[in-house]
Amino acid sequence: MKTLTPFQSLLFLVGGALMVVGATAFVLMWHREVACWVFLVGAVVFAVIQSMQLYEGRNTVVRRLKNMLNVADLLFVLAGILMVDTCHHFLLPLFRNGGSDGYYTYIEYVYNKWVVLLLVAAILEVYATFRIGNEMGREDGEKGR
Repeated sequence: MKTLTPFQSLLFLVGGALMVVGATAFVLMWHREVACWVFLVGAVVFAVIQSMQLYEGRNTVVRRLKNMLNVADLLFVLAGILMVDTCHHFLLPLFRNGGSDGYYTYIEYVYNKWVVLLLVAAILEVYATFRIGNEMGREDGEKGR
């Protein structure tokens, strides 16, 4: 894996910390209008920095796992967008079809669904991170022989 510069590493940590602070504050209903934006900004920073960390090797397992990290980054950003929507309802007009039925459809398919995306992204992130560490260690072990 391409190593990050110290500044990129700092941004990566700040993005992750903003995601944790934003999600925690949002769940605890502490300044939700601000917390959702804090999470979204953190998710974008985290995703951009992680996507800058390229893998230039030939191991197909690591390439596949890096693609899983990219999917997780996309899900983090989508979770942030849906978190902002949960607070500000900017997607609600897309579901209005002349009656209250659109509101119930919005509630059923969009409202608070950021939790599902965040859960899937976190599981993918943890799995791929640990597997990449194992695969990279295995490659280093084979080179040392």
